[in-house]
Amino acid sequence: MSGAPFVVVIGPPGVGKSTIARGIAQRLDRRLVDTDALVEEREGRSVSDLFVESGEDYFRAAEERAVLDALREDGIVLALGGGAPMIPAVTDALQGHTVLFLDVGIADAAKRIGFDKSRPLLSVNPRQSWIRTMDARRPTYESLATLRVDTAGRGVDDVVTEALARLEDA
Repeated sequence: MSGAPFVVVIGPPGVGKSTIARGIAQRLDRRLVDTDALVEEREGRSVSDLFVESGEDYFRAAEERAVLDALREDGIVLALGGGAPMIPAVTDALQGHTVLFLDVGIADAAKRIGFDKSRPLLSVNPRQSWIRTMDARRPTYESLATLRVDTAGRGVDDVVTEALARLEDA
């Protein structure tokens, strides 16, 4: 596919999408694009502020534009926000791309993100919200994934190494 990312990294909050994507990009000397950071740059506000001040629909529209634009960039490592694959236009656009699903359970996610208030969808009853969100998103993550790596109980270097091995075998 011409003008396509090298790999698109998806998964739930707390899995380490940005961190693992950064590690992959660094080891392969490729450019990293993180759509949450791209949205923040374009909008001049944090993702959390966008949710609070403008609402989830506004944020998702900005996120959709960022993802669709980034999917046109050749050879990048692209990290998506956890909810981006749930946007129908993004789901459709991801077909045919190499998509790495980073998986994690609630225990590891809780340790990694601590369920703080900068995660807008997890601010009320965070553990229950995370489980409900993951239950809703898992089928989409799994259907889009061409590769899957379980991150539970593992360090960044270990996950990046496995992801690179799987990408090489793909």
